[in-house]
Amino acid sequence: MQLTLIKNPDETKGLAYKIARVVYAETQAASLRVVEALTSMIQNRVFAFGHTPEQIVSDAQLFDVLNKSSPRHHLMQVTPDNRGFQMCLRVATRMMRGGLGDCCWGATCFHRDGIVPGWATSRGYIADIDGLLFYL
Repeated sequence: MQLTLIKNPDETKGLAYKIARVVYAETQAASLRVVEALTSMIQNRVFAFGHTPEQIVSDAQLFDVLNKSSPRHHLMQVTPDNRGFQMCLRVATRMMRGGLGDCCWGATCFHRDGIVPGWATSRGYIADIDGLLFYL
């Protein structure tokens, strides 16, 4: 008996899951508003810097949850049936299809409230959405 691996030809589904996992881990799906804002920030970075969404969500400098030392890293292992993750997945899929508007006023970077990275001291934030501060 010979087994053949069948791959899904729609590569965007895997990318949507990756985006949703990063967004879930960063936001814990606290609200639809913050999930949409962070997801649209990813889209803004795609447009601003010419990177792919895959490159953006793989950037451990931007998303601390990608670092194993992050206190939120364990949230990357969320199960697909988690309701908050499902919300993140719907928003990521909407972004991939071009149906998500700019929910963070053009922001291309962010950080969590209470943590001030060096790059943020020379900028003024443009939005504070559920504990995430967004910057141009």
